[in-house]
Amino acid sequence: MSEINIDIGTSIGGRSLAVMKNEMINTDLKVNRPEPIKLGVEIESFIRGTDIQETIDALLAAEYILIEEFYSNGLALLYELLMYLKKKHPNESFQEQREFRSEYRKLSNLILIQVKEHKLTVKKAPWIGWLEKLYPETNDFLLPFPQIQGLNSAWQWYSNGVIIPVIRNKVHPYYGVYFPTHFEHLQLFDNWLKRYEGPKKSAIDVGIGSGVLSLLLVKHGFQKSFGTDVNPNAIIGLKESMEGTKLSRKIEIDYGYLFGKWEKQTELIVFNPPWLPASHDLDRLDEAIYYNDKLFPDFFEEAKKRLLPEGRIVLLFSNLGQITNVTKEHPIEKELLNGGRFELDKYLKKSVKAASEKTKRNQHWRSTEEVELWVLKLK
Repeated sequence: MSEINIDIGTSIGGRSLAVMKNEMINTDLKVNRPEPIKLGVEIESFIRGTDIQETIDALLAAEYILIEEFYSNGLALLYELLMYLKKKHPNESFQEQREFRSEYRKLSNLILIQVKEHKLTVKKAPWIGWLEKLYPETNDFLLPFPQIQGLNSAWQWYSNGVIIPVIRNKVHPYYGVYFPTHFEHLQLFDNWLKRYEGPKKSAIDVGIGSGVLSLLLVKHGFQKSFGTDVNPNAIIGLKESMEGTKLSRKIEIDYGYLFGKWEKQTELIVFNPPWLPASHDLDRLDEAIYYNDKLFPDFFEEAKKRLLPEGRIVLLFSNLGQITNVTKEHPIEKELLNGGRFELDKYLKKSVKAASEKTKRNQHWRSTEEVELWVLKLK
């Protein structure tokens, strides 16, 4: 047993006033980050030679486990947890894969690692710049091991940049910000923009994320893109990356739901929404992947107010929900059938590249996945 003598305070998902006051990073927004776990109680240690089944039983009983000695001990425990859960969830269906990931997420986040002076205390651990960048005021705390893995991967993407084939720029996604890993939907949008003959004075990019759609708009001659996002990290990251560049004059951003503060009518609205309906309450990272019942009705209602009479809405979507039997409802088709606000101007689709043979997930459904580009106009 190891005793971590840290002030009792914030736990997973919690926030203290002191933390909230100190979360400012070059903006008035509060950064979205894995919250430090501050405990003053004993936590079971996991080192080489610790009994695996006893440790998994402790996790199943919702007990915290502290990784000590080597970083690789955490990797080993996660592997054993994965093997245990794979026996419980054989991953034969898309829904079962979701259940597997949900339980793995819950249990793995009970596995903790200590951070001191912005470094991991275990041996042979990676250096992660986010620990200093996101926690400037905190020197001694715990984080779930999977969150550390996520911070490590995110630091590599942020530091090295991510190549997006359809744009001239690398993107450097800030921690916790969605960026595309498949590009078929972006290729559809790029090709549509090549043939777009409407005015190019302004566009609104709803859910700007890492900025890829706005970069495509600028590439194809739009004078101004007004972007929004409900994820504060998207706004913080884009402000940081565009500061002092020409893009800061071409792309304006606002933290807000759907259209945020942008009230003026525009000739083009673009939206790459989440592609799957939510089956649980969403946290901020989930909001890039799953949509709730209000998202599409709210979007279409507000979009009508902001679209010029001859303007267009472009939505990038997928048949993923239908082919995985998560839902039979298509939110864009539903709007066109029942909304009474818009009519279809153009519909394009493109097959998605087959999943890598290296993937460990059963993704047989990928052979029928198609990304979609919907162009709508006012009735």
